[in-house]
Amino acid sequence: MIPMRIEKDLLGEYPVPEQAYYGIHTARALENFPLSPFKTHFRLISALAVIKKAAAEVNGELGEVSPSISKAIVTAADEVIAGQWRDQFGTDAFQGGAGTSTNMNVNEVLANRAIALLGGKPGDYHLVHPLNHVNLHQSTNDTYPTALRMAAIWLLQDLSNHCALLQQTLQDKEAEFADVLKVGRTQLQDAVPVTLGQEFSAYAQAIARDRWRLYKVEERLRQVNLGGTAIGTGINAPAKYIFMVNERVKRHANIGLARAENMIDATQNADVYVEVSGLLKALAVNLAKIAHDLRLLSSGPFAGFNELNLPERQAGSSIMPGKVNPIIPEAINQICFHVMASDGAITMAAQSGQLELNAFLPLIAHHLLTSIEILTNGVKVFNEKCIAGISANIAVCQNALDNSLATVTALVPYIGYDQATKVARTAVQSGQSVVQTVRNLQLLSDEKLAAIVNPQALTKPGFFKR
Repeated sequence: MIPMRIEKDLLGEYPVPEQAYYGIHTARALENFPLSPFKTHFRLISALAVIKKAAAEVNGELGEVSPSISKAIVTAADEVIAGQWRDQFGTDAFQGGAGTSTNMNVNEVLANRAIALLGGKPGDYHLVHPLNHVNLHQSTNDTYPTALRMAAIWLLQDLSNHCALLQQTLQDKEAEFADVLKVGRTQLQDAVPVTLGQEFSAYAQAIARDRWRLYKVEERLRQVNLGGTAIGTGINAPAKYIFMVNERVKRHANIGLARAENMIDATQNADVYVEVSGLLKALAVNLAKIAHDLRLLSSGPFAGFNELNLPERQAGSSIMPGKVNPIIPEAINQICFHVMASDGAITMAAQSGQLELNAFLPLIAHHLLTSIEILTNGVKVFNEKCIAGISANIAVCQNALDNSLATVTALVPYIGYDQATKVARTAVQSGQSVVQTVRNLQLLSDEKLAAIVNPQALTKPGFFKR
């Protein structure tokens, strides 16, 4: 049987494991919210620890807490920031109270760890108190949203960096496949010629846009309401503390942060998270489109397009020997579907805030931070385990082009739409190529025909005028 200690709150007494660094508020949250297998994202915990560290330093410098208590809280916070005591942070990702359970979890762990550093036992709150010392001049309503913005920025920076690497790999493939001419397709039907490099250039440009969007959206997240306390008015927080703590958090977080001009707005409105989520969804849409294309272009190998070879990662079937599936694009598609669904949840949670606070920030935090994290992992895997190893089946691409009607459109400026249609019909009926059909019908000289169907002429604006 686990030894227990008894703690008290406004609802009465409650048992807490004797050696636990968390306290009664966390214990009640663990009982009240056994809702999911998802715990509060640890980057959010780390961000809260940064805020608590900054607050302890400032409160110590202002004489609001003793130097020994300030130092002990700072040391405890540094340990959490470094990744220690993860087992003490067990609050469910989904919780009532606008994040109070998570904030109190951090307050209690830092307080009890500080108590241990001062030679006391967990629960000896006369040494260091979770609220009177760790949470001094703060509220869940200013620390939790600030921590969420910080955690999102940290994760977005990593995602942006991986998007840059993916963009570069796609651009490398653009150059590698610059001279691979193939049939373009619209609505899955043969269209006009295109180079494989041009297709990859479009993928690279889409990811470049996403990278830029995510870089710019950081600006929206940098406006924080730290110091606004309960509803943004700053009640119970000295003005000097408000200015000092924001500067200190910025220094420790190593990111640009600024106190919001209107902290009441920053406390009650969650539209910034909807904006960020929308851009994550845009990235997911582009990644899913690329993944879908790669599955099509590599389909077969004998009964499909077979224009691309994807890296073979594992055996594809438990019953069909020799089968290899496009598992990386399939996994990317699933990540993207998840992010798109999460965007809907974030949207509903953000619009459901009432008056001075949004009670649904925990759901927003879970979906936003998870979306950024799985997109980062997905982009990394997509880049390293799929895109970088793609090769082209040049002969397949050329053969499909030679046996298609893709070059007919290029003839329209010279022989007109009706004659071009006749060429297409005749080629289909005879089984001959478009070029041979034009020769048989004696519609153009060999010299002019060769110039028209030149690979470079077919994939660039304008047409041959000589």
